[in-house]
Amino acid sequence: MIFCGDKAPTISRRKFLRQTAAAGAYASLAPLALADTPQLITLSPPPPPTELYQVDEAFLEQAESANFKFFWEQTNPYTGIVRDRCNAINPDKSELGSIASTGFGLTALCIGESRGYVPYYEARNRVLNTLRFLWKKLPNHRGFFYHWANIDTGERLWDSEVSSVDTAILLCGVLTCRAYFQHSEVSELAELIFNRVDWTWLSEDTQILPHGWRPETGFLQYRWDNYSEMMMMYLLGLGSSTYPLAATAWDAWKRVPFEYDEIRYIGSFAPLFVHQYSQAWFDFRDKRDRYADYFQNSILATEAHKRFCLDLSTEFPDYSDSLWGITASDSPRGYVIWGGPPATGPIDGTVVPCATGGSLPFMPQDTIRVQETIKNHYGDKAWTRYGFVDAFNPLTNWYDTDVVGIDTGISMLMAENARTGFVWNTFMKNREAQKGMERAGFKPYKPPQPTQASKTIPAS
Repeated sequence: MIFCGDKAPTISRRKFLRQTAAAGAYASLAPLALADTPQLITLSPPPPPTELYQVDEAFLEQAESANFKFFWEQTNPYTGIVRDRCNAINPDKSELGSIASTGFGLTALCIGESRGYVPYYEARNRVLNTLRFLWKKLPNHRGFFYHWANIDTGERLWDSEVSSVDTAILLCGVLTCRAYFQHSEVSELAELIFNRVDWTWLSEDTQILPHGWRPETGFLQYRWDNYSEMMMMYLLGLGSSTYPLAATAWDAWKRVPFEYDEIRYIGSFAPLFVHQYSQAWFDFRDKRDRYADYFQNSILATEAHKRFCLDLSTEFPDYSDSLWGITASDSPRGYVIWGGPPATGPIDGTVVPCATGGSLPFMPQDTIRVQETIKNHYGDKAWTRYGFVDAFNPLTNWYDTDVVGIDTGISMLMAENARTGFVWNTFMKNREAQKGMERAGFKPYKPPQPTQASKTIPAS
């Protein structure tokens, strides 16, 4: 859902993209193919790998510490529900909680304890309070949770839908806590919460999972039928021992090849976040299914996005090798779904820090350069107690005052993965994650060697 200020959310990110695509906004920028049956996708060769330097470690430590403060301070400690967003300049007391933010927040507790931001017992007790509330009190339907909830009571807000993908993000946080804390009650509650989710209900008449369900109207009309952030949802469903998805569900959604500046990758008509969210938890490195190497694919998509932004620099001169990145975010006109390629939304020179923050493991030096540029050159307006504001535009001197939970979350988790692989290593200890990838057909393999001329040398 899109939410801004104290007004009701209007439309989900995914619904907005569907409506725009249906209106023909992308007709002149069509992908290479729209195959009904998935098939082997030939990607471009990977670009050369890069490493983080010590100065980058110092910056990322500062960023993660600031991000953690959001999840620690903007959470009801008794329910564990995390605010969807907050004004970082003049903190508000909004009751609007997000189950996706809560999933990121649970994972942030694991990172925070491991890095000494919070004592072990305080982090573990916060996790226990959250899991107890999720199991016993937070309204759900067949194990799936409503998108928006009151952070104090858990009450459904804004007539929101039971959300399939937001529940998946929450479950990723739940399972990360089970693997990290190794505590009997944490493990028991996490298993109860996960095993309650009825994936067979969600896939009752289709292998293409719906976006959600409302008690007033039933299933939403939109389906997760194309490559996007939904990979985590299918893999969790495949990993269930109580209500598993059929293995063929992994083959049912489309993997559409896109090309930009001779970079060929699997994509969709959506901002950069779709290449990041599943990979915050699931470790796709050195693995592939029968279609693609999705980690390499996210590297290629990030490189294509960088070039897309640089190509816009003639129109928006703030974009450069040191300042780029557009994904769904706030704007002076409210929440906007923008990015590319292909160009999506009314791009106006706005920079969204979580675009590069969420891609830190894919292109470390390119993305850290942007992150440090924002902090060093715009820090007095773009940096807050909780890290970066959600978005800013140096051309118009507009700076957001809000930080958004899911955007802060993807930045924090991917910073930690870029540094240590901690979230990947912890989450993948869960048998459900392992089983999901096995049933989807993932196997270890040796990725192709990087090449300096990755955009011009065809894949073998």
